[in-house]
Amino acid sequence: MGSKTTTIIVSLILLFSGCTNSNKKPGDSNQNNSVNDQDTTAKKKTIVFFGNSLTAGYGLSPSEAFPAIVQKKIDSLGLPYQVINAGVSGETSSGGNTRIDWILREPVDIFVLELGANDGLRGILLSETQKNLQAIIDKVKAKNPDTKLILAGMQIPPNMGKRYATEFRDIFTELASKNKMTLIPFLLEGVGGEINLNQEDGIHPTAEGHSIVAENVWKELEKLL
Repeated sequence: MGSKTTTIIVSLILLFSGCTNSNKKPGDSNQNNSVNDQDTTAKKKTIVFFGNSLTAGYGLSPSEAFPAIVQKKIDSLGLPYQVINAGVSGETSSGGNTRIDWILREPVDIFVLELGANDGLRGILLSETQKNLQAIIDKVKAKNPDTKLILAGMQIPPNMGKRYATEFRDIFTELASKNKMTLIPFLLEGVGGEINLNQEDGIHPTAEGHSIVAENVWKELEKLL
């Protein structure tokens, strides 16, 4: 889905979390405020959205993508969670399996896996997609055993045949059941196939579409917060 783009948000968070201000005097109130802000940030738990262009918000500003909308919802409720958008446009399950090790260098409290759609659109062997998604899940469990896991279910048009489309959809149900993950039945429920809620390519949601996607995510995510 689109050309590959890198996500800046993760790098910025890592950069800012390690910064301190050495130019302020011990009694400076601004320094105290800075310390308090850092303490508040440090206490927040981390939610990582790991996916492709749907997560990255292809064609939109970062603030319009559904992870950012979820963050606004969290902030409005005063919940101690920081959302990290680790979406990369064009990502396949294979690419995600290669990239996940870098993401797991930092602790993750809730991990939302949104990958597989590009595999389906490219007709990649279903067994390969399932193997790669399971490998990602295994790596998250191994690195952070207490991480709560959410899987975003996906569906594709029957371009590759009805059987392929059906078995593709079932991959997510099977993985969620096997790994005791929370399942978002269909990430694009109410958006997929709706012309007015998708960009000109007919694949990527508009800003309004992302608002609906965010609600689909929130229905399952809020149970874990």
